[in-house]
Amino acid sequence: MSKQLAAQVPVDPIVLGKMGSTYGIRGWLRVFSSTEDAESIFDYQPWFIQKAGKWETVELESWRHHNQDIVIKLKGIDDRDAANQLNNCEIMVDSSQLPDLDAGDYYWKDLIGCQVVTTEGYSLGKVVDMMETGSNDVLVIKANLKDAFGIKERLVPFLDGQVIKKVDLATQTIEVDWDPGF
Repeated sequence: MSKQLAAQVPVDPIVLGKMGSTYGIRGWLRVFSSTEDAESIFDYQPWFIQKAGKWETVELESWRHHNQDIVIKLKGIDDRDAANQLNNCEIMVDSSQLPDLDAGDYYWKDLIGCQVVTTEGYSLGKVVDMMETGSNDVLVIKANLKDAFGIKERLVPFLDGQVIKKVDLATQTIEVDWDPGF
């Protein structure tokens, strides 16, 4: 099935997708990719999963499209029961495998945890998640406990230049032109 890893566990793991339900009786699984282009998930190898708190590596044998889904066949997984054991396992790789980005481009993982401050210096809170809306990405910001406006969560569009004025990953801050009452 899969190899237990000792020395090669990911230092900085990032989730690229998730294994879904079984497909057929020969060990195929549906896969849900979190990469921008769904097929890009196959560019990153090896894949790691966690089972019972231990890292394991899984090797991709084959993949193909089936209707709207992508289905995968892993080495050593040859029947439905074995494949079913991997249902809902997150597919992870070490983030060092991700390509370097151009200036002004950011991975979502780098923005999560940043403090968001308005151009006037008001702290809106911390980025806890990101959303994709189709037209642009959106910062999901958990407001500070004693927010003056009584807001618990803010959704701020990630529009570089318009709303997002400055991203400083070294200090984990994002400066925005945004009304704190909104």
